[in-house]
Amino acid sequence: MVKIGNIDLGTFPLLLAPMEDVSDPPFRSLCKENGADVVYTEFISSEGLIRNAAKSIQKLDIYEKERPVGIQIFGANLNSMMRSVEIVEKTKPDIIDINFGCPVKKVVCKGAGAGILKDIPKMVKLTEHIVKHTKIPVTVKTRLGWDHNSIKILEVAERLQDVGCAAISIHGRTRAQMYKGDADWSYISQVKNNQRMYIPVFGNGDVNTPERAIEMRDRYGLDGAMIGRASIGNPWFFNHVKHFINTKKHLAPPTLTQRVKIARRHLEMSIKWKGPILGVLETRRHYANYFKGYPNFKPYRKQMVTLNCPKAIYALFDEVLEKYSLQKAI
Repeated sequence: MVKIGNIDLGTFPLLLAPMEDVSDPPFRSLCKENGADVVYTEFISSEGLIRNAAKSIQKLDIYEKERPVGIQIFGANLNSMMRSVEIVEKTKPDIIDINFGCPVKKVVCKGAGAGILKDIPKMVKLTEHIVKHTKIPVTVKTRLGWDHNSIKILEVAERLQDVGCAAISIHGRTRAQMYKGDADWSYISQVKNNQRMYIPVFGNGDVNTPERAIEMRDRYGLDGAMIGRASIGNPWFFNHVKHFINTKKHLAPPTLTQRVKIARRHLEMSIKWKGPILGVLETRRHYANYFKGYPNFKPYRKQMVTLNCPKAIYALFDEVLEKYSLQKAI
């Protein structure tokens, strides 16, 4: 049984990765409904939180139905991180996660995210102080190292565990790789199979099929899988992985009616959460995958990502259902 603190996550939990402009409350809720065991927020700037920046504060929103939910923060200044933890605690998340893996230049150049991989003692110090500053379980998400010549993840994981980190999620790429090339899970396996390690070790990167999730469990021995890009516009992915793990058979893909229904709900929740403008804009990135594989769908998808009026998009959903049901009847 896998646990983060006192939170029981089952035997091989599936975690929704924190993704900027993706892992918002509406999408997290849909993933939770469809089999995700733990969901994480978008990463939140500690500097933004302590300055009461509207965008950072809004990212603290969580729904009760999401639990267990982790709020992820990033930063490089110890004082700012301590103060941001105090702000995060008021939202009462189940987990506080520290981002030591974001490879984006604007984050890295400030020594935050994956930038801290150049200063492991600071990484450990930040983690230790945060753990001591809160009673909420603290987890870490990181990468293998800054580049291939500086992979020290075995040592890093041990040191983070020793200062109280409750679990670690490791993306199987270096910062230099960004998202290119294949994720190397062998290093993550070395962390898990290190006899000194006793906290959960989750793998991240390239978990894009149910078979890959099973490989992460059976070949690499990891405690769970953190799923990112494969879930975008595909919240069903978690249930499909679980079904395959339990039966070794693939679930049938969602029907068009199911796809339209969940795309509509996603848009409705996004509008309710962020308003009609941002709600429409931030749902667009999901449509390509919601309707992936349907023949002659490009004109509809183009409209979905260009229409600004919610009523027009809902009408388009209805038109899609009507057209494809007629085609099926013929």
